[in-house]
Amino acid sequence: MNERIIEGALNVFRTKGPKFTMDNLASEMKMSKKTIYTVFRDKNELMCEMVDYAFDMIKEAEDKVYNDQSLATVEKIRRILAVLPESHYGFDFAAIRHMAEKYPQAYEKLTIRLESGWDKTFELLKSGIAEGSIREIDFDIFKLMYEAAVERLLMGDILESKEVEYPQALAQVVDIMVDGIVKKGQ
Repeated sequence: MNERIIEGALNVFRTKGPKFTMDNLASEMKMSKKTIYTVFRDKNELMCEMVDYAFDMIKEAEDKVYNDQSLATVEKIRRILAVLPESHYGFDFAAIRHMAEKYPQAYEKLTIRLESGWDKTFELLKSGIAEGSIREIDFDIFKLMYEAAVERLLMGDILESKEVEYPQALAQVVDIMVDGIVKKGQ
């Protein structure tokens, strides 16, 4: 029941953003609010669980990439940095900045999840350095750059002002971080 409600909440969040109501969720789920409140104390708790659920899906997708023997190390790094849950399509990532304002606990959880779980990425970076496909870099600076870029994408108004979707913007960040800004052959 817990997972079913979270999936329903993610669907409602996708269309209404963090301003969705528990009435919206109950209607989506075709169940009473009372039933939802037997599983989740309040909307804040639900939002925190939604963050964990989404990041658990991201980690599953990262594991698939990490364990895919058909991919070269650099391609694994690129894909892990750009991975999103399969259900992200149609999701308004720009709405996350509004979540930070109204649901700071959920946003703090999101920030913590973004900052953790770098072990596999660091292993891939080490492998890339060892095989010569990646130059020596400071992993902490790399992580800082990635986290700062993702946070600005989520918290700034760049997605709305540029009319670009989060997955495309994230792919550009990853391309710049992995390939740099120098033209090939320069």
